[in-house]
Amino acid sequence: MEVQETRVQTDRVLTIPNILSMARLVGVPLFLWLILRGSDGWALLVLGLSGVSDYLDGKLARRWNQISSLGRLLDPAADRLYILSTLAGLTWREILPVWLTAALLAREAMLLVMVWILRRHGYPPPQVNFLGKAATFNLMYAFPLLLLSDGDGWPASLAAVFGWAFAGWGTTLYWWAGILYVVQVRRLVKADATTD
Repeated sequence: MEVQETRVQTDRVLTIPNILSMARLVGVPLFLWLILRGSDGWALLVLGLSGVSDYLDGKLARRWNQISSLGRLLDPAADRLYILSTLAGLTWREILPVWLTAALLAREAMLLVMVWILRRHGYPPPQVNFLGKAATFNLMYAFPLLLLSDGDGWPASLAAVFGWAFAGWGTTLYWWAGILYVVQVRRLVKADATTD
């Protein structure tokens, strides 16, 4: 996994891309509450709006030269929180099996350890790369489809087929990106050790 360097272009906090990312963060508890109470239509709407704002915040930040340090933190944080809240809600409702939730949470725990190691060596966490984004997009497609599969009839059956396909790809890519991240951290730490 290569570190993708996108230079910070502004120190401003109140930019349109950052406001979109903040709105996504505010939507996380609302989304979880809606899933837990069974308001699937509203939960899907919040998740859909989150997906649109996720696309727009990055696109606008690049187009308007508003890439900021805050934005580089908010965007992946919002992605992870939506994934975690969706995992919690769908597992609670027994739409997702516990083993899949455990596999995705184990990957998150592994990345937290890697970020801690990087910080100990004075490195910031690298930016999300294409593989990590692809994994997140697959999971963000999988979860609404799996939520729709919790119904009756052929639409629910079709949603289940596509939902599980996206979940399989997303989980595989999520772990692949995580393993590449571990390899990258190992190289950095090893390079530090040889320069000391």
